[in-house]
Amino acid sequence: MAVKFSRVTLAWCGAAFLLRLVLVVYGEWQDRTMLVKYTDVDYHVFTDAARYVSQGSSPYERATYRYTPLLAWALTPNILLTPVFGKIIFILCDVLTGTLILKMLKLSGCPDQAAINSALLWWLNPLPMTVSSRGNAESIMSVLVLSTLYALMKRHTRAAAFLYAVSVHVKIYPVTYCVPIYFLLGSDFCEKPLLKRSALHLKDRILRRIAELFWPCKSRLEFVFVSVATFALLTGLMYYCYGDKFLEETYLYHVTRRDVRHNFSPYFYMLYLTSESPVSVMVGLLAFLPQALLMVALSVRYYRDLAFCCFTQTFLFVAFNKVCTSQYFLWYLCLLPLVIPTLRMKLSEALCLTGLWFLGQALWLYFAYCLEFEGHDTFLFLWLAGLAFFAVNIGILVRIMMSYEEHRTFCGGKLAPIGQDKR
Repeated sequence: MAVKFSRVTLAWCGAAFLLRLVLVVYGEWQDRTMLVKYTDVDYHVFTDAARYVSQGSSPYERATYRYTPLLAWALTPNILLTPVFGKIIFILCDVLTGTLILKMLKLSGCPDQAAINSALLWWLNPLPMTVSSRGNAESIMSVLVLSTLYALMKRHTRAAAFLYAVSVHVKIYPVTYCVPIYFLLGSDFCEKPLLKRSALHLKDRILRRIAELFWPCKSRLEFVFVSVATFALLTGLMYYCYGDKFLEETYLYHVTRRDVRHNFSPYFYMLYLTSESPVSVMVGLLAFLPQALLMVALSVRYYRDLAFCCFTQTFLFVAFNKVCTSQYFLWYLCLLPLVIPTLRMKLSEALCLTGLWFLGQALWLYFAYCLEFEGHDTFLFLWLAGLAFFAVNIGILVRIMMSYEEHRTFCGGKLAPIGQDKR
C-alpha cells in the first residue's frame, strides 16, 4: 500500500519546518542579547564533543558527554561549517517524525483527515518544536523508534531489526520494546498459526499460548540475529575507538545513575537524602523492579498493537524512572498521535486530562523555581509536587488503557476516526 501526500500535507510539512527554523533564528538572537539563553546546555556539550572529535581526540574528553560517539561524529559540521548545523538536523528529524506518524496512520487505514490531524498534533506541538530548536537531540530518537515501527508495519523485518539496534545504541531506553516486538513476530506476524486452534483443554490452551509467545520462528530469529549483530558491531567499533570510557559513559552510567538533583521522579528526594549512604545504590537498582514487571505485563497484554504497547510501556517507564526530566516526555509523546485514534474518549475528557498533565508540571515548576532562583528550601514541597504529578500520570495512563479499543494495527485491521466515542 503506497502512501502519497497531497499538496496540503506537504504545505503543513513545510510550515512545520519553517516554524522551527524561525525558532532557531530567534534562539541565536536571544543567546547573543539576553542573560537567559535559549540554546539547551546539552547542545554545547554536543558541540564541544564534536570539536574534540574533529581534532582526533575522544568525545569523552568533554565532561558530562554521555552519548554515543556517533552523535559527536555527526555534528562535526558544527565546527567545520556552522554552529547551527546540529539544530537544523534536529528540526528536520522533528518534522520527519510527524511525517512518519502520518504515513503509519494512513497505512493502518486511518481516514486521511484524521491522520493529518494526528500529524498536526506533532507538527504544531510547541513542546517538540521548542526542544528540537533549542538543540536537544531527542528528535533523532523519535525518528529511529517510529522508523522501526513503520518497518515492522511494512513487514520489513531486517530493516526494522537494524533500525531498532541503532536506536538502542543511541539511547538505551528502547531496549524495553524487545519483548513486545518478539511476541509480535510470531504466528500473527507470519499469518499462520503455530498450533491448531481446536485444542479445548486448559493445559493445551496454556501450552499453545506459551508456544505462540516464545516459539523461535523464522521472523523472530531473523530479527534477533540482525539486531544483535548490528548492536554488537556498533558497540564493538565504539569500544575499539574509545575503550572502557565509552562503555562507562554511554551505558553503565545510565544503569547506576543516581541523580540527586531535583527532577520529576518520585525517587529523587529519597536519593537526595541518602546520597552519602550505600542504601542509595540499592534504592537506585531496586527502582528498576516495578518498571520491569509492569512492562512485561503490558507486553503480554498489548503486543498485537505495537504502537499502543510501546506508548504505554514508555509512559510507564518515564513515570516510574528514578530520573525524569521534561525531555523524557518526548519519548512517549511521539507515539501518542498513533494511539489517539484507538481511544474511545470524548474530547472534553481528553482536554481535561491534558490540563491535569500540564497543571501537575506547573505545580512542580513553581516549587523548582522557588528553590533554584529564590533560594527557598522547598525540597519537601517539590517532592510532594512530584508525587502529585506521578499520581496524575498514573491516572492518565489508567484512563487511556480503559478507553483503548483493541485492534490489530500491525497485523491488519482498521483504525477508528479520531475523537469518535463509540460508547
